[in-house]
Amino acid sequence: MAHENEPERSDDGVTPTAPDETDEMSIDELRAEIETIDRELVELIAQRTYVADTVARVKADQDLATTDEDQEQAVMDRAGENASRFEVDSNLVKAIFRLLIELNKIEQRERR
Repeated sequence: MAHENEPERSDDGVTPTAPDETDEMSIDELRAEIETIDRELVELIAQRTYVADTVARVKADQDLATTDEDQEQAVMDRAGENASRFEVDSNLVKAIFRLLIELNKIEQRERR
């Protein structure tokens, strides 16, 4: 169980560095941690993009619309819930997801 003010463990079992642990880290160690997180973020974006591309192919094969407003709203709702869960600004998280969705839609339209 997470202590008060400690980030919750994510579904994949990774726990972000707790705030009290970062007080003992050097600036170089902190920057190395950010570098690792940035790499992991890019890897996750790549995975998400691959799956979104697959969804686009299925939509094209089944002659489905590029835009699915109900699905987009579900993604945004989940993003807001996850932001709250991890105590991150939900507007920031939703803005990032909105950008990802819009970029996926642009790519889907270009492929048709």
